[in-house]
Amino acid sequence: MYKEPIFLEPVFQERIWGGQKLQTEFGYRIPNEKTGEAWVISAHPNGPSVIKNGPLAGKTLEEAWKEHGELFNKNASNNEEYPLLVKILDANADLSVQVHPDDHYAREVEGVPYGKTECWYVLSAEEGAELVLGHHAKTKDELEKMLQNQEWESFLRRKKVKAGDFVYVPSGTIHAIGKGIVILETQQSSDITYRVYDYDRKDANGQKRDLHLDRSIDVTTVPHQDVETEQSERIVGGLTEKKLVEAEYFTVYHWQLSGDASLTLQHDFLQVSVTAGKGTITVDDHVFLIEKGTHFVLPHGVGEYQLSGEAEFVVSHV
Repeated sequence: MYKEPIFLEPVFQERIWGGQKLQTEFGYRIPNEKTGEAWVISAHPNGPSVIKNGPLAGKTLEEAWKEHGELFNKNASNNEEYPLLVKILDANADLSVQVHPDDHYAREVEGVPYGKTECWYVLSAEEGAELVLGHHAKTKDELEKMLQNQEWESFLRRKKVKAGDFVYVPSGTIHAIGKGIVILETQQSSDITYRVYDYDRKDANGQKRDLHLDRSIDVTTVPHQDVETEQSERIVGGLTEKKLVEAEYFTVYHWQLSGDASLTLQHDFLQVSVTAGKGTITVDDHVFLIEKGTHFVLPHGVGEYQLSGEAEFVVSHV
């Protein structure tokens, strides 16, 4: 059905901590000045991306997954919901401190197929920007005590970041993206968040947002475990490919293109986000322009394709 990239329209989400960088840095037409997230490759029912080209133009990626599984080499072993979700987040203020469940807890307690393991590629960060990654509690009892007593300074582990940094965040990890950071997030297709702490902020209606301490305690990994990702690099023509993580749910790469590269699709399908620059992708002698802010899926059966230009990408597959 498709011998070309499946280009996708972002879905925007308003957030209390959002800003305007999705417009100023990516040229998107955002709905308001507190736009925190662009769901750029999404088949999640809370924000499915709309297909921009080809025979399924106007349909969502969710519909394509359900009705045309051949585009993703969908079969009996991967027949649940579309597995991954890619977002760009603009943290104009600190995000809440939060944690996500694993698959088992998500299925048993929330009735959904996926928990949420995620990872972040830092696109930009203001000087001194930091995020929360992990905690200092040694036991579940200590975790519960520190949360109940709101001992945030001694409880939370913080990490400074800069553009180009990569952070892997398995389910069960206490975390928060800090003010002044823009990230591209690759995650399981899940929208379950347990809020641990929200700085006592109030929403537009003057109400504090709900916390989920009981479930947070249930799912948090104790003690915190730092996870080191084994990274590797290869060069294909004018493309430098850096593998950022190869994990249970996804493999993620950073691509730096300077010139031309000929590649072969070796996976069921490939998710591609252009994070800087511009160029072209050629499939079956059809040339498509791509630039910063372009997002697409290369469907199953594409075979060989060519990239040309000066650009950066974050790429992922299951």
